[in-house]
Amino acid sequence: MSENTQDESVNLGPDAEYHNRLADGSFCLQKCQSCGAHIFFPRLICPACGSDDIDWVEASGKGTVYSTSVIRQKPERGGDYNFALIELKEGPRMISRVENIPPHDVAIDMAVQARITEDDQGLYVVFDPISGED
Repeated sequence: MSENTQDESVNLGPDAEYHNRLADGSFCLQKCQSCGAHIFFPRLICPACGSDDIDWVEASGKGTVYSTSVIRQKPERGGDYNFALIELKEGPRMISRVENIPPHDVAIDMAVQARITEDDQGLYVVFDPISGED
């Protein structure tokens, strides 16, 4: 029976593995063992070198805002929110939001820290501003 469970987890694919790790409270990235590139969004092969020798590593969670925009919404629909492209310390960029700050105060090159959150559509990673140097 444990073999079936192990086989099922192997067949889930990188996207499911990423979300399973979020469910366990870990924000992880893939890392190519051939060229050392960190990879996001999860993939079967490394986009830098084409290798399939990829492992999962815990992300530092640190990043900087690469670009940002404010999405305007009526207050009854939740109000304005931030939409940002975050450059992770490990190198890849990911689309997310910066929270716990007014949306129009989010700035390019702002230092941010990842946080796993959940809503009715599932778990995902958002970022909070951090101050000082790391």
